Amino acid sequence: MGGARTKRMPRAVREQQMLDAAVRIFGQRGYMAASMDEIAELAGVSKPLVYLYLNSKEDLFTACIRREATALAEAVRAGVRTDLPADRRLWDGLQAFFAHTAEHPDAWSVLHLQARTHGELFAAETAAMRKELVAFVTRLVAIAAREAHRDPDLPEHEVAGLAEALVGAAESLATWANSTEGVTARQAATTLMNFAWAGLGNLMSGHPWTPPAGDA
Repeated sequence: MGGARTKRMPRAVREQQMLDAAVRIFGQRGYMAASMDEIAELAGVSKPLVYLYLNSKEDLFTACIRREATALAEAVRAGVRTDLPADRRLWDGLQAFFAHTAEHPDAWSVLHLQARTHGELFAAETAAMRKELVAFVTRLVAIAAREAHRDPDLPEHEVAGLAEALVGAAESLATWANSTEGVTARQAATTLMNFAWAGLGNLMSGHPWTPPAGDA
């Protein structure tokens, strides 16, 4: 059994092993179908030890969400160099996002699919991570506007809306890329960059699209 394989090691290391196993099981089987027995077995520990460290299945899942949300946000921030032009910052941020979600598909499943559909508490945890990403992208869009040759002085609500749209598109595209054979992180980032930057370029150069006259 899993308990027979337990070896002495620092609690922090053992806990990370449990979280690694839990992310894999939750990501592949879903929150409801995942069992603490499976998680303990994969982690190489006894089920009572999992409960001792992480209290309950709900607390374990919450810990997984928090750890993976932090890792994703840190990866995106670390991927952006502030000394580069605006388009390059956005490109690097997108590459970092898609690279991380591709390298950690179970974690992305936990964050984007499982956490959002199994209770308000879990949804609130992943919403906090998303809010942080949107704020980061909002700053990138605002910087791009300021650095444009003809700064259009975009209204704050429009900058925020663009950031929301971009993050939403990235989330959907990451899920699609992870489930579509042959799509690399670089290809996903290129697709979104082509989609987003062309529109941003027109907006910042003073050529926004406007609805036809008479539309509500």
